[in-house]
Amino acid sequence: MEKKERKFLVAVDESKESMFALYWCITKLIPHTTNVKLVLLYVQPTPAFHSFIASGCAFYNDVILDMDKYCIDLVDSVMERAGDICKKSNTTDIKIERIIGRGDAKDVICNAVKKFEADTLVMGTHSYGFFKRALVGSVSDYCAMYAKCPVVIVKHP
Repeated sequence: MEKKERKFLVAVDESKESMFALYWCITKLIPHTTNVKLVLLYVQPTPAFHSFIASGCAFYNDVILDMDKYCIDLVDSVMERAGDICKKSNTTDIKIERIIGRGDAKDVICNAVKKFEADTLVMGTHSYGFFKRALVGSVSDYCAMYAKCPVVIVKHP
């Protein structure tokens, strides 16, 4: 009887902390597991200029297209870096799926955990201090409390 596929959802973004969390997952968690699927999730924030459009402010079409292109290029760059980490770590026997979400990162990540039935969520932390976390909030803290699976928060050395 074949073992159930284990799904590791790794939240990636443009930060070195998230790329280190991916590397850590591949080198520390996955080698001890068989039948693995790695889901790389990038959450694209809703661009601020979309709210200006919704409020009636007009932008030139080429400005909007340039901003959308920048967002697409950023996603491509993050996924390419994540793919490079996977290749360098010899993950040839692991199924990899790339997912792009849009919206508030904490909500998108927790919803993705449910949708993809992740067994483990892995994410980096920016290690903000108390005051910055109080003002900005912490995506990793939120996910640790509300994700419907175990959460591994990896601190960059």
